[in-house]
Amino acid sequence: MSKEIDSGVRRNFYGRFKGQSLTKTQVSFLHSDLKALSPGSVSLEENPERLSIDLKSRFGQNPIWLEVGFGSGEHLLHQALENPNISLIGCEPYINGVASLLGKINKSGIQNISIYPGDVRDLFDVLPSGSIQKAFLLYPDPWPKRRHNRRRFITPEYLGSLARVMKEGGEFRIATDIEDYFNKAIREVQRFKFNITNNGAANSCVPWKDWISTRYEKKALREKRSTFYLTFKKRVTSSFS
Repeated sequence: MSKEIDSGVRRNFYGRFKGQSLTKTQVSFLHSDLKALSPGSVSLEENPERLSIDLKSRFGQNPIWLEVGFGSGEHLLHQALENPNISLIGCEPYINGVASLLGKINKSGIQNISIYPGDVRDLFDVLPSGSIQKAFLLYPDPWPKRRHNRRRFITPEYLGSLARVMKEGGEFRIATDIEDYFNKAIREVQRFKFNITNNGAANSCVPWKDWISTRYEKKALREKRSTFYLTFKKRVTSSFS
């Protein structure tokens, strides 16, 4: 395994780590279940040299999907139930959302979900190149103020790392209810080895066939905001020179 980045890296994180107080049951899930669901040594404390994690020893030969910022985990759980031969990694720094998903996993008995409860950039550091077959970014924080736009996921820092860890031909899905985010995603994502596959605005209001509406989408629809769905594929490098 090789080093991915300088071991001294530290990053600013913008957003919430915790909301209202957790229930005793949620706290017990965090203590008893979370560690066993880790995809490997991801955090800076566990893996200061930023060595690539061994996904084959953790997931075998299963294709691996990633959801960035899974909220309460309803979409991640849905995909896991519908695709039992796929291994899914969910990344979410908001501990209340992590606790909520742990409760859903405990109730359903699902076994093909792993969780990293932190900054996805830490996970990108240690994921092997070309290891992710499909990725989801669903209703991300839009950071609507112009001075905060650099905090969005659809920036070079995030998209460059995503492109590295995605397989060629891999699929990247984005859902948002913010038109500016939608328009910028069309422009920015394609700069990082991705092609749009649903013709941009032409078919952007139609969700995927395997879609399950999330709590954030339901809120957007209640407030009569338009919703947008984008699908990108990582470009396949030609084997011919």
